[in-house]
Amino acid sequence: MYPQGRHPTPLQPGQPFKFSILEICDRIKEEFQFLQAQYHSLKLECEKLASEKTEMQRHYVMYYEMSYGLNIEMHKQAEIVKRLSGICAQIIPFLTQEHQQQVLQAVDRAKQVTVGELNSL
Repeated sequence: MYPQGRHPTPLQPGQPFKFSILEICDRIKEEFQFLQAQYHSLKLECEKLASEKTEMQRHYVMYYEMSYGLNIEMHKQAEIVKRLSGICAQIIPFLTQEHQQQVLQAVDRAKQVTVGELNSL
C-alpha cells in the first residue's frame, strides 16, 4: 500500500515524535544508568553520613561521661570544703586570739583563690 522507499514526512506543529523501539530502549537504558549512578552516589553519601553520625554519637557519649565525672568531682570537692569549714569553725574558738586571726585570714585568702592561681600550682 505504501511505497518502500518513502521518506518520513516532516513533522507538523503539534504532531508527536515517532521513535523506533531501539531508540526508546536506548533512552530507557540511558535514564536507568543515570538513575543507577545517582543511586550509587546517594548511597555513598548516606553511608558517609551514617559513619559521621556514629562518630558524633561516640563523641557525645565521651563528653557526657567527662561532664558526669566532673560533676561528681565538684560535688566531692564541695563536700570536702563543707566538712573542712565545719572543722575550722569548731576549732577556731579554742585557738589563741593571734592564731584565730591567722586562720581567719588564711580562710579568707583561700576563698579568693582564682582558677588561674590553681592552675599555676
